[in-house]
Amino acid sequence: MPNQTPAAMIPVVTPEEMAAIDSAAPEPVEELIERAGSALARAALDMLGGSYGRRVTVLAGKGNNGADGQAAARQLRRRGVRVAIIDAANAAEQLPPAHLTIDAAYGTGLRRPYAPPAPAPLLDHPDRAAPILAADIPSGVNGLTGELVGEPWTANQTVTFGALKPGLILHPGAQHCGQVTVAPIGLDVSTASAHLVTGSDVSDWLPVRPAETHKWQTACWVIAGSPGMSGAAHLAATAAMRSGSGYVRLSTPGLDAGEAMAGRTAPTEPVGHSLPADNWAAAIEADEQARFRAMVVGPGLGRQPSTVHSVRELAAATPLPLVIDGDGLTALGFEAADVLAGRTAPTVLTPHDGEFRVLTGSAPGPDRFAAARSLAAATGVLILLKGPTTVVADPGGAALAIANGDARLATAGTGDVLAGIICGLLSAGMEPMKAAAAAAWLHGQAAASRPSGGMAASDLLLALPLAWEAASQQEASR
Repeated sequence: MPNQTPAAMIPVVTPEEMAAIDSAAPEPVEELIERAGSALARAALDMLGGSYGRRVTVLAGKGNNGADGQAAARQLRRRGVRVAIIDAANAAEQLPPAHLTIDAAYGTGLRRPYAPPAPAPLLDHPDRAAPILAADIPSGVNGLTGELVGEPWTANQTVTFGALKPGLILHPGAQHCGQVTVAPIGLDVSTASAHLVTGSDVSDWLPVRPAETHKWQTACWVIAGSPGMSGAAHLAATAAMRSGSGYVRLSTPGLDAGEAMAGRTAPTEPVGHSLPADNWAAAIEADEQARFRAMVVGPGLGRQPSTVHSVRELAAATPLPLVIDGDGLTALGFEAADVLAGRTAPTVLTPHDGEFRVLTGSAPGPDRFAAARSLAAATGVLILLKGPTTVVADPGGAALAIANGDARLATAGTGDVLAGIICGLLSAGMEPMKAAAAAAWLHGQAAASRPSGGMAASDLLLALPLAWEAASQQEASR
């Protein structure tokens, strides 16, 4: 699948890729350093609220990161700021008091553990630490993986140059970056194959229903749940209905249509459809599938041998765009690539770390972009790797990162909701990679609109229209 991400999206490049971009720049490195220093100085002045009477401490290393900090120091001095430059390699345990500290000790290439000095006390308020502005990335955060290399400071703001680095958006490093700003310094980052998804991107992608549409033009089929496990099915089906599907059919193998829609939590709008408990894939006729635009299989299905057989049979045979989640991923297991080898319609697998292990035999590892890309290449389908930062990757290596989720999503059933959202967007005609990424963004936005505690997966269902509206408002404000 080709990389179809628009150029306006925020690029994400690895430290190695950025080093190559730096080397290819036509400008001398001294010019790039001055531009980076200017961006840092502007951010520092904004944080200081001006220059008069202000003091800044710059913790500077010997490499380009330190040179960026030194350039910022020169420009701040020209504006009247009193600046102390401290050698990161020989810093005392306590920095001098200041109104602001610039962390320019080490950049994205740091490999050895780094223990910085104690943060500078805030001038006139020594019981508080001065705010911290990080140059490119907080020193001690691995630029590729977000792992902590030592004990980095937690910055209030980070100015990164040219493009985001994975370590700025992957956890735990993301928690040390504060507000992140990308400063364009004239580098050509158009070769980036990874991008960060924002609400503005989602607003561009969301489908608009034509005035003459009818429900069957955006129909999706949810095959989920099992006797005693109807919650996952209800969550996925309702999420699809709230995410672009005009008609949702819900089938729970082993339950007749009425039983599938029974219970206090059963959704009102989806339509129940009976499937047998065993060999249910064989009972789905081709002409029935022709009425639908997308299908989701797996949430709450169970792991009986007959279920495994039917999931594999359906995945290999259905011509519909297909989302496979939950127990559907377990059914594929190590044979996912073989099962999916003959598929021509778009396919999205949605593993969390445990399901990734089921599919590959090992956990994703700290480089989550590489993990998602590797599984996508191995299976030939789209992979949505769930986590604090979700990564969507296609077999060709393009990747989209979604970083607006938080710990509220770490509760049972939220993955079922996400699977339903993807299916709903696919049924509405969205391109598969954009559908998966937009679904993850809407999922995170819905969670962010809820109270910080006490959220359950079903709360997301009522919040989804608000998340959709939030994306639309971003489009209107541009």
